[in-house]
Amino acid sequence: MITVEEALSRVLALAGPVQVEEIALQDALGRVLAAPVQSRMTQPPFNASAMDGYAIRRVDLGKDLLVVGEAGAGQPWTGTANPETAVRIFTGAPVPDGYDHVVIQEHVERQGDTIRISGENTNINMRAEGSDFKKNSEFFPRHPLTPRDLALLAAMNIGRLSVARRPKVAIIAGGDELVPPGAEPAAGQIICSNNIAVAGIARLAGADTQCLPIAADSFESLRERFNSAAGSDLIVTIGGASVGDHDLIGRITEEFGMDRAFYKIRMRPGKPLIAGRIGNSAMIGLPGNPVSSIVCAELFMRPLLRQMQGLGSEDRLRTGRLGVDIAPEGDRQHYLRASLRREVEDVVVTPSDDQDSARLAVLARADALLVRPANDPARRAGEKVEYIALD
Repeated sequence: MITVEEALSRVLALAGPVQVEEIALQDALGRVLAAPVQSRMTQPPFNASAMDGYAIRRVDLGKDLLVVGEAGAGQPWTGTANPETAVRIFTGAPVPDGYDHVVIQEHVERQGDTIRISGENTNINMRAEGSDFKKNSEFFPRHPLTPRDLALLAAMNIGRLSVARRPKVAIIAGGDELVPPGAEPAAGQIICSNNIAVAGIARLAGADTQCLPIAADSFESLRERFNSAAGSDLIVTIGGASVGDHDLIGRITEEFGMDRAFYKIRMRPGKPLIAGRIGNSAMIGLPGNPVSSIVCAELFMRPLLRQMQGLGSEDRLRTGRLGVDIAPEGDRQHYLRASLRREVEDVVVTPSDDQDSARLAVLARADALLVRPANDPARRAGEKVEYIALD
């Protein structure tokens, strides 16, 4: 068995080069830029009024001024800024050349076409040309694009983007005991839930997913599912990877010529984990226990999908304080389901009393995974510990 860190390194090596496609800006929410973008314009493209008021020459403060025109957003005034003149101006309008100050309307008394200025006028109330960004400014966020990012890209006059293609993920859950949600299970059968959760994690990581029909415990059924998954960027299997006669995944992947990166890791929950490549597809074989499959998907599949989109490593480890005393740890790194409680200066991390890897209710209530290294000694409440917050 290898360590979690070594396993993750080998999983990330399966990513291959980032596949790129071009899409419209309005379709780019949650996508990852494949290359830096350069602004096609300056913002603001002119000195803009930040308030409703009057554009004046600063040297004319304290004088009665003649109003010679009006400027609105999208309706610039193009006259000459003669001495002792002013232009009525509205928020967002270009400040006419020659004027360098906007007096807010609350500080102005107007009679006919003449204004008198009062009050403190230290603020020029202008947004300078290029104060947001300039033409050819570079933007290259290393995260999935947010609505705020799209707003900036739109303001940069970018209509189309080169982005990482969404990884295509085929998910194969297997087992004679499994039936899909909504079906009526027969004696000895249970509802298949792992594939739903794993697909959700993959979609949140930016992938397009396909949950293939549940495979029976037979080579023929698994062979059919693997053939259906051909062409995917990532094939994820769930179950069928235990030791013994029911280790079907290990044997079927050999038949498909898998270049195996590893088989089994030193962690709890999730020891029976397979990873490697089958042709042009990366492949991860998750354990069948619900908590094990979900935890392993978070720890290994999610980072792999980020890597496939050109994103760097995601540091999800946080530090908190232990909420209860805990016993010594065994010889495998352990990820315990835990709750988080925020105090004034710390986050208190309290592991659940029940760490059964088959119990989804415990995981659903959990806020985090408390990370305990292999052979970690007993810990007392209040000691610093590391955890991974769950989305």
